[in-house]
Amino acid sequence: MSEQNRNRRYPQNLQGVLQLAVEAGSAAEGPAPVEPMSEERKTWLREALSDICKGQMDEVEQMKQSLAVLQKDEPKGSEPDGEEDREEEEEDERESAFEVLSELCENLDNARDLMVLGGLELCVSRYLLHVKSGLRWRAAQLLASCAQNMPQVQEYLLKIDVLPKLLQLTDSDPNPSVRVKALYAVSCLVREQEAGLQVFVANDGFSVLMRGMQSENEKVRTKSAFLLLSLLTSNPEHKETVVSMGMVQQLVSVLRTPHSSFHEHVLGALCCLVEDFPQGLEDCRNPALGLEELLKRRTKELQGKEESQEELDFCEHLRVLCFSVQQTDDVGMDR
Repeated sequence: MSEQNRNRRYPQNLQGVLQLAVEAGSAAEGPAPVEPMSEERKTWLREALSDICKGQMDEVEQMKQSLAVLQKDEPKGSEPDGEEDREEEEEDERESAFEVLSELCENLDNARDLMVLGGLELCVSRYLLHVKSGLRWRAAQLLASCAQNMPQVQEYLLKIDVLPKLLQLTDSDPNPSVRVKALYAVSCLVREQEAGLQVFVANDGFSVLMRGMQSENEKVRTKSAFLLLSLLTSNPEHKETVVSMGMVQQLVSVLRTPHSSFHEHVLGALCCLVEDFPQGLEDCRNPALGLEELLKRRTKELQGKEESQEELDFCEHLRVLCFSVQQTDDVGMDR
């Protein structure tokens, strides 16, 4: 064995293996190697590739073990004395199983494997509406992890009618964490997903977002406003549906609540409803709404605040769209 091979340090992880493959490919494009691959290097490469395959199999095995925990029968009826601790332990085990699955399913291949293993159906049928809130929100989180950027999983979940359940949780679950995670899963099923958006509209999803923006929970308000803005930006054909349900009036009402960072998304949504849509513009200009004065006041409050620049931009843009003549007069008076 040459001195060069004895001193070579081989990679210890997948990234190193891939780098080695790149280097080998690059070398193949150049002059022929001076000497053939050593037996030591061949052995190491075989073992490294074997470890990679084993690692992938280990992840599938972890998912199977977690599903076995979630598939256990739950205690029914009143439990004998001393069983309460056991019940809490089982709940902790189920919560841990969900956390393992959610982490593993950030990998799209694992998300697909979980679907094939029946994990998503189990999640929807047994846990999404479970009596324990800790299991409900973890089930919603797992669905979101699997559906994000994964059309095959999105189509499957829509087929088993999960979206109405998620909207129900978003709208009325008593636990704020459940509402937040359910809304996250809704977002993963409807953004850039036409079939999901159709189901969303058919189940009055925009009304759910409207009520979400009036929630006492800051995260629910923020995520509801952001999703509304995103959907209106990507799907302007739904402006008529949204305006006809009184969304302009509701959004302005939200802007009158104590100031919050999510008002930026609310103003953005109003801009969407006004641009190239006469009915939205007419609603915003209704004197009874008092939007012009509200925008003037909000503009003054936001000026000079760097962290609120995007909200200020939306505010000024909405004033131009709705009250351009009045705004020009105001500028002249200020000077």
